[in-house]
Amino acid sequence: MTWVHVALAVLVTIIVLVIAVSRSYALGRESGERDTLAGQGSDSGSLFGTDVPVREAEQGLIDVMPSEVIVCDGNGSVRCSSKSSVNVDVIENGWIVKDEILDILHVVVENGGVREREMCVSLDLTRMSSAISGRGVTAGSSAPSDSYLRVRVGHICDGLYAVFINDVTEQRRFERMRRDFVTNVSHELKTPAGAISLLAETVSDAADDPGAVRYFAGRITKESQRLTELVHKLIELQRAQDAPAMSDAKPMSVVAMTRESIAANEVQADAKRIGIVLSLNGRVIPVEVPEGEPETLDDDVLVRVGREPFITAVKNLVENAIHYSPAHTTVSVGVGVVGDRVRIRVVDQGIGIPKESLGRIFERFYRVDPARSRETGGSGLGLAITKHCVQECGGTISVWSREGEGSTFTIELPVA
Repeated sequence: MTWVHVALAVLVTIIVLVIAVSRSYALGRESGERDTLAGQGSDSGSLFGTDVPVREAEQGLIDVMPSEVIVCDGNGSVRCSSKSSVNVDVIENGWIVKDEILDILHVVVENGGVREREMCVSLDLTRMSSAISGRGVTAGSSAPSDSYLRVRVGHICDGLYAVFINDVTEQRRFERMRRDFVTNVSHELKTPAGAISLLAETVSDAADDPGAVRYFAGRITKESQRLTELVHKLIELQRAQDAPAMSDAKPMSVVAMTRESIAANEVQADAKRIGIVLSLNGRVIPVEVPEGEPETLDDDVLVRVGREPFITAVKNLVENAIHYSPAHTTVSVGVGVVGDRVRIRVVDQGIGIPKESLGRIFERFYRVDPARSRETGGSGLGLAITKHCVQECGGTISVWSREGEGSTFTIELPVA
């Protein structure tokens, strides 16, 4: 083999090596580019698909969560949060401002893990002043009060933390109502039952004294009536709760039914020398239909309701106003039309309702003054029954009150 052949063999070998190296470099570059693109896609794409906008998906997920969500750093600087807000101010100027939540966050930052705690957040009266002006409360809604929050904090990644907030105020309120109901109903049933048993024993011991027998027999009758009235109120409440809404509704005169409701309280009003004034659209009208005058007035208004629940609701409000008003005062009952709704207002000159009780007066067995209620025979069920009766009629009931200035209960119903 000559040097020419050797040179050709070396040249061919070099060419093959160059081609092989070039091909390997190209293949490696393509593979690297694919890996880079794949890595970039996994970081910038959404878990729900590579074509899903990440920011929109993240915010949408946060907004639909059952808990309020705040994503922040270890110092409480907020990166994003739910669009809805809890009933207390947690964030101000992009920072978490509630010390109780910051305390939990700092513990998680230092010790890791997930921490959960329930806390009571006091009502900020300076922020809620507009909500409590006049202290008006609609049945079924809560008066402004302290809030109970269930807070859960955990680490996400890269110095970011998630704060989940659940408002459990209504849950705690319901638990308190349940405890109070069991306690109150047990007490209300036990008191007259125990009194009847004791009085019956006393009557037996005083059998030789006719005067004593008559006295204790009268006491037994009074306690029996109290027990019977309580059972009747419980049945009435259950009937109001179970009745189908607007079951026997038909157009009826508001003035006629209001007059009938007032008439049911005439005995109690006369006993305390309390006057009852009825007005229609600001004009005072007789409580009873004057002889010779038509029962239906020109400016009377009709509502489509059940007669019994309407009369029960107004009767209970008038009865309540009489019980809590001083003697020789006036209870005003006004009927008026505002737009497509009729308002029935019962206004007293009584002692008023403390602000801490306004949010609870429509609860079963709740009484502002238990001692006075026992003296007047109140069971704490009247306003609860009234609320259900009004709701059955398709309306709403609200209360406005200040201590020392009396109370105003307002029923609103749609005009037929």
